[in-house]
Amino acid sequence: MSHKRIPKRKAAIAAGSVVALGAAAILLPNANASQDGASNGAAAPKTLKAADASDLASRLQSMLGDAFAGSYYDAGSKQLVVNVISGNGNNAVVQAKKAGATVREVDNSLAELQSGAQTLKADATIPGTAWAVDPKTNKIVVTADSTVTGAKWDRLESTVRSLGSGMATLKKSAGTFKTFVSGGDAIFAQAGGGTVRCSLGFNVTASDGSPAFLTAGHCGVAAAQWSDSQTGQPIATVDQATFPGEGDFSLVKYDDPNTQAASEVNVGGGQTVQIAKAAEATVGAQVFRMGSTTGLHDGTVTGLDATVNFQSETDPNGVDTVTGLIQTDVCAEPGDSGGSLFTQDGSAIGLTSGGSGDCTTGGETFFQPVTTALQATGATLGDAGAGAGAGAGDQAGGGDAVGGGTADPSATATGPSGAGQTGAGDQSGAGDQSGAGAEDGSQLTETH
Repeated sequence: MSHKRIPKRKAAIAAGSVVALGAAAILLPNANASQDGASNGAAAPKTLKAADASDLASRLQSMLGDAFAGSYYDAGSKQLVVNVISGNGNNAVVQAKKAGATVREVDNSLAELQSGAQTLKADATIPGTAWAVDPKTNKIVVTADSTVTGAKWDRLESTVRSLGSGMATLKKSAGTFKTFVSGGDAIFAQAGGGTVRCSLGFNVTASDGSPAFLTAGHCGVAAAQWSDSQTGQPIATVDQATFPGEGDFSLVKYDDPNTQAASEVNVGGGQTVQIAKAAEATVGAQVFRMGSTTGLHDGTVTGLDATVNFQSETDPNGVDTVTGLIQTDVCAEPGDSGGSLFTQDGSAIGLTSGGSGDCTTGGETFFQPVTTALQATGATLGDAGAGAGAGAGDQAGGGDAVGGGTADPSATATGPSGAGQTGAGDQSGAGDQSGAGAEDGSQLTETH
């Protein structure tokens, strides 16, 4: 199929040949259509897909007002669980049940939990800390990484204690919170005398109609021009970047307006997952992350509207605070910043921001919501008729493309399920990379 394109610049987005069960699950149709859980109807909890549960949660939040205290998706029963404030009267419970949700009565309102988060922001903005509301416990979960010790730990512990025993919990993480700069679906830039490597997240159409992609904001702040190979010429230029502050996202426009930007994730073996829409994350829902350092991994959303305090890389005494993130237990490692987080049914959910741990010991990972990034940049998800057919016709196993990459099967990683997964080393169109994120002599770690 003939079409205009630039070598190594087509828009398949997520790299890695996948041989584990996780990839097969992505490609299977989701049979859990929304339906009543029992024939007697209205009051019985509905069986829902995660996306439908997210939609129902949004409707119930508007319907219940102050009585709504959060919700989460029970993946085992495939039901939406809605928290309702105790003593609020029976009406809210009846409304939620009638809509098809499972209802729990809880003590902490969303307003109280948000107030607690504001107290943490005012009194405990310490590098290496993070917090998010956990609807499963109806509390704020506060996490401190391994750098929070001594007086810093005492200050954090005191602040958490001041909120009350029923409002927040405090836990330690063995790793260090950092932005995962290096590889993913590799894109490269020169900054600070060295090479920066990040990941292409999702291809989009900018508000002026030009082809573009989303990636992490800390990548866009680090460098203005990006290439699809470590020594290649720039192919895309940062248009907008947000980091730190209210998000971690960049809109990067392809320099050639004829660049094909297919809205799909390449999962290897000649197979792709079409990305048709962006969706909100739901606590409890299963999500998948793609990255060239570690391949495909899956896990669960554990918190929303998370605040993360990264140690500033430009000021030894400073902190880069990012708000509004998705918290998950999906593993990630340096090399995954900006990469795609998506669902089994092909919904774009997030862009890899940072976290702690690795894919051997696990950890916490945070993602920029795609919906927020699209709204802020004015971009739209999808190829606007430009990339789907043409992109598929000129693809050799997903190679020869930014974010495309033909994976080296010798590079493997172990996913959350324990199954071996092929990483994305030695990618065609992504430079010479090993599955372990080899740096080829460059400092491909952090951008700030």
